[in-house]
Amino acid sequence: MKAILKIGSLVMVAILAVFALTACSKEDPLEKVKLAEVTRSIFYAPLYVALEQGYFEKEGLDVELTTTWGGDKTMTTLLSDGADIALVGSETSIYVDAQGATDPVINFAQLTKTDGTFLVSREKIDDFDWEMLKGSTFLGQRKGGMPQMVGEFVLKKHGIDPHTDLELIQNIDFGNIPNAFASGTGDFVQLFEPTASVFEKEGKGHIVASFGEESGHVPYTTFMAKQSYMDKHPETVENFVRALHKAQEWVEKADAEEIAKVVAPYFEDSDLDTLAVVVERYRSQGSFAKDMKLTKEGWDNLQAIMDEAGELPEKVDYEKLVNTSIVEKGMK
Repeated sequence: MKAILKIGSLVMVAILAVFALTACSKEDPLEKVKLAEVTRSIFYAPLYVALEQGYFEKEGLDVELTTTWGGDKTMTTLLSDGADIALVGSETSIYVDAQGATDPVINFAQLTKTDGTFLVSREKIDDFDWEMLKGSTFLGQRKGGMPQMVGEFVLKKHGIDPHTDLELIQNIDFGNIPNAFASGTGDFVQLFEPTASVFEKEGKGHIVASFGEESGHVPYTTFMAKQSYMDKHPETVENFVRALHKAQEWVEKADAEEIAKVVAPYFEDSDLDTLAVVVERYRSQGSFAKDMKLTKEGWDNLQAIMDEAGELPEKVDYEKLVNTSIVEKGMK
């Protein structure tokens, strides 16, 4: 009888050991994170690299990306819990704050630190001068959005009043601006990549200047979340930033051709050569924020641009809507 009990005990121990090993071998389920991006552009190459290279998965995250096409739509998606994190211009967090939000939207990591748009002319211009815009029809971006405000800032920098020296069109929906220009609207247009380079390749337009080079450093597109989400999921946000930082480092060192191959699935209408050219163009002008920290200098420059455009509701202290501790932890 004792022998039977002893054998039974050994069998039970073996079963428990197998169960324990099986349980340990199973990976913990990935945590779902809903991310809304304001547009689809090579400008956001580090994000697509993080997705394609598995950096998020290595940090235990399953990131679901949605393109919401416009700052207003992106912020609405975030505020209504359609997204946990948004990638959008920092100006949107200031607009939300001005509306008296009880759950403020916090900027916690910067993806790009320059404007990402280019001035495209319908006609080929060998020796471009900003004075050529006077008297022209300029197809700009949505009023109150970062592209439009930077565009106006740069025009004024060159002595051009966008509201009196040219015909400014800014009532076209963000996602339809390229089609409007391709259909014949405007002498000049402000476009993101890769659309600008695709238009140039197809003979629909010609890149004549970079708004990013003209405007200086600004927190152009940042990752942000509601304070309540950050309070409930501090490790999630930190892991999110850590994955992005690894992607930023990879983009900084990799060949443009290699980066183009990685992000190609997000740009089915663009060839690899065009993607590589655009990646190098953004990288050479310092658009990718490899340190990911939104600085006070950048924040002040942002508000100066908003104020110049007449779109700053009221000045907001840097500490109120910016949290740099996540980046500081995530980059260690």
